[in-house]
Amino acid sequence: MTTGYITHPECMQHEMGTGHPESPARLQAINAALRAAKLWEALDHAIAPEATREQLERAHDARYLDDLLASIPQDGYAALDPDTLINPHSWPAALRAAGAAIDAAERVIQGAWHNAFCAVRPPGHHACRARAMGFCLLNNVAIGVRHAQAAHGLERIAVIDFDVHHGNGTADIFAGDQKVLMLSFFQHPFYPYTGADQSANNLVNVPLPAGTDGALIRQVVEQVWQPRLEAFAPEMMFISAGFDAHRDDSLGQMALTEADYAWLTDWAMDQADRFAGSRLVSTLEGGYTLSALGASVAAHVRSLLRR
Repeated sequence: MTTGYITHPECMQHEMGTGHPESPARLQAINAALRAAKLWEALDHAIAPEATREQLERAHDARYLDDLLASIPQDGYAALDPDTLINPHSWPAALRAAGAAIDAAERVIQGAWHNAFCAVRPPGHHACRARAMGFCLLNNVAIGVRHAQAAHGLERIAVIDFDVHHGNGTADIFAGDQKVLMLSFFQHPFYPYTGADQSANNLVNVPLPAGTDGALIRQVVEQVWQPRLEAFAPEMMFISAGFDAHRDDSLGQMALTEADYAWLTDWAMDQADRFAGSRLVSTLEGGYTLSALGASVAAHVRSLLRR
């Protein structure tokens, strides 16, 4: 078995204007870094399908989806919030990003891939059940999780979120769902200014101060995440893989390095091997300084390939 790498050209066409940090250059930087690190050829490449309306409605309200689709401009840009813009390619790109998480889950569950990385945009973990925000339109990981539940009857799925920003959209969708365990750490206080107060017992949110480094992250994972994950014993794991907690990232103020992302990935894979039959799907979230993003994703993917 191998590591899948799934994306789609439409994910390059979504863009939010000159100077916006969430840009097509992010995927270009990732692809270049993987080639430079001699990892590109080791991956099994796939083109993401479009998610269906039925698949989207497992995680999002129907009226929200209607309104979002109606907001797509014929040309130029439309603003959903001060930070989140859409262009004519945004809806097709969002469907492919969500479809990537679904297809990766399907291939991993069926055993075609050992694990997978979804190199997609727009990202997803701020997208709530009925609201777009924080550069996110559809919650890709949540849609992938709901597919694994609906199509394969999985009873226990863990979501690991190591983005510098709290995954409030994922928390909104899964709060109180005892079949999903969400484990996250994030900078606090910081956008979106959520997560510090536990809203449900299946959400393990760990707010951390600016400047947090890998040593503290290891303590959080081993002392807070690990006991909850062991008690839950997931049948599958998803990662909301944000790399904006890197010390060089332009939008965050934490201090992780590529070695920390490799350690986090190794830990997640160890847990997937132990509990989940090695089933793990990782999906790109944040990461905005291109050099740091490329190097961090290369470290992440190198660890995925070791299995």
